[in-house]
Amino acid sequence: MSALRLWERWTGHHPKKDDTRPARIQAQILSDIGCCRDLNEDVACCIHPADLPLLRLKGVLAIVADGMGGHPEGEVASRIAVDSLVRAYYDSPSGPELALREAFAAANGAIRENSSAQPDSKRMGATCTAVALLPGSAIFGHLGDTRLYLLHRGKMRQLTEDQTRVMNMVKQGLLSREEARNHEDRNVILQALGQRPSVEAAQWGAPFRTEIGDQFILCSDGLYDLVRDEEISEFLLQREPDAACRDLVSLAKSRGGYDNISVVLLRVVEASNNPGATGSDIQEEESPDGAKNRSKTD
Repeated sequence: MSALRLWERWTGHHPKKDDTRPARIQAQILSDIGCCRDLNEDVACCIHPADLPLLRLKGVLAIVADGMGGHPEGEVASRIAVDSLVRAYYDSPSGPELALREAFAAANGAIRENSSAQPDSKRMGATCTAVALLPGSAIFGHLGDTRLYLLHRGKMRQLTEDQTRVMNMVKQGLLSREEARNHEDRNVILQALGQRPSVEAAQWGAPFRTEIGDQFILCSDGLYDLVRDEEISEFLLQREPDAACRDLVSLAKSRGGYDNISVVLLRVVEASNNPGATGSDIQEEESPDGAKNRSKTD
């Protein structure tokens, strides 16, 4: 059974073939240093090409990267990851799926090249999740423990799987998911950009259909370690994107905020005009505590 058919079985989503309503993407970005760190090693990004043919082909790309290696390696690695991934994805002559794979490989190579050139940066790496929202569909790529969720028709599901030691223990039946939340090894990462010569272990989301009303959330572990999935879902259902991002970050900080906290919220909404195009609205929230948000139209 194809990935699309499996997706439709899970969601109960069988879009009408004549449902060709034009859509646009609302995006909200917030990245906060948290309460305990001296530096924000997360980078959150959303790119909306101004070139209409490129937008139709490659869509709107959103990324959350979480740097590894400590100061300053983590900050550098996450920035290299995002910059390299964006450039490689949109510059590739390949279609979206292959272009995203090429982009992850390019980001991996760029971090390794930088690390090899800096003797003190051997631990440099970044976990990374990226989603491309195309006209009527979506794809994603993932390495590490940043996450991508989809809220579809009131039901939220985590689309990525954490590549961590505790998740392996959960899969082996050694831990429950509740035990994993508080396990001392919950932040031991098994896969990340820059750590191996290739990205063969990356997870890929085959193209699946989207519809008006779908919401995607990308986040770093600074959010989901302190805010449960059901709470995230409730915030997405009850708040506008800007308020949802602010309130989710505030809730994580009220519970300790011991790591950087990054959130990108994407909402598929009906376009009011220009039926031949997919547009987007991208907004960034200013964080007084050291936000590192990035959006771009190019």
